[in-house]
Amino acid sequence: QVQLVESGGGLVQAGDSLRLSCAASGRTFSAYTMSWFRQAPGKEREFVATITWNSRPDYADSVKGRFTISRDNVKNTVYLQMNNLQPEDTAVYYCSARIGTYKYRRDDEYDYWGQGTQVTVSS
Repeated sequence: QVQLVESGGGLVQAGDSLRLSCAASGRTFSAYTMSWFRQAPGKEREFVATITWNSRPDYADSVKGRFTISRDNVKNTVYLQMNNLQPEDTAVYYCSARIGTYKYRRDDEYDYWGQGTQVTVSS
């Protein structure tokens, strides 16, 4: 069992940056692939970024070059650095985890989810 607590969301202007944090509690954090998904009003939850136990990342095309996912296996924390935010990035951002070694991109491949944190980007 893993519990995930997110922080760092907020209201920013286009072009600004935010860093989201996800603190995990549970056994053997380093055994989990971690990811970020997001969901905008009226839309399905979509993949944003994932990172394996040994820090191999993967990104959705819409955020490549702007977002960076990272993890600290000592602090049991995963981060999402978001630069040059745009209004289309507005969504609730969710941290997720699953046991494994691959860069999973489907939401139904993940077992544990955080409560979500709101990111709003104004024009």
